[in-house]
Amino acid sequence: VQLQASGGGLVQAGDSLRLSCAASGRSFSSYTVGWFRRAPGKEREFVGRITWGAGNTYYADSVKGRFTISRDNAKRTVYLQLNSLKPEDTAVYYCAAQMLGPDRFGYWGQGTQVTVSS
Repeated sequence: VQLQASGGGLVQAGDSLRLSCAASGRSFSSYTVGWFRRAPGKEREFVGRITWGAGNTYYADSVKGRFTISRDNAKRTVYLQLNSLKPEDTAVYYCAAQMLGPDRFGYWGQGTQVTVSS
């Protein structure tokens, strides 16, 4: 499975963005997909994930209520909707597929930069 994240950019605080994670590979629809981020000088942080079956979603407390993950298996794409962005959301955002354990995924995409100005 190859993953391609896109949709990042420079926005102002309070704005919204939608990130996309497009996948190739026949098994994609059967994988849980996660989103992570890494801010400058910080450890990688879990943002949220969506399961492959029922599409259940789980979020980090820091983004709960502001970010929403959805998936379109027919398009092999998972989305991360970012609303009410804050400067502390500035980071490189990564998508990952095939959850192997907490914060452990088998496949990773390259990141997309999100910068939120105050």
